[in-house]
Amino acid sequence: MLITCPHCSTRNRVATERLAEAPVCGRCTKELLAGAPVALDTGNFDEVTRGARPVVVDFWATWCGPCRAFAPVFAAEATRRADVVFAKVDTDANPELSARFGIRSIPTLAVFQRGEVVQRLSGALPAGEFARWLKQATSAGRDAG
Repeated sequence: MLITCPHCSTRNRVATERLAEAPVCGRCTKELLAGAPVALDTGNFDEVTRGARPVVVDFWATWCGPCRAFAPVFAAEATRRADVVFAKVDTDANPELSARFGIRSIPTLAVFQRGEVVQRLSGALPAGEFARWLKQATSAGRDAG
């Protein structure tokens, strides 16, 4: 599968079975799935969300004011939580993913554990509330698994 490095934007080919091994970018050597949100599309969505770590996905669009306002909050939390993969799906560029998950308003946040949605929330949150929601959502998913 191809994963775009969230740090330098280089596209990296990663074998699906190696996703749990903390793959690094071939160009900048930073971890591909930690520290910054990863862009997902129909080509890499399933492989990334089925990984061992929880994945929080921000379904967003470039024209959405609340989405743009929430983006720095999402990115800042990504730098603090190496135990969670942070990912973004542009709903305009990936309408099939929006339809598949019934995205009716944006931003919508969804936490995936082993490919299944375990928590979902529509709307932007302030930084503190997002951190609390994410902690609860990821611990609930671990308890259920």
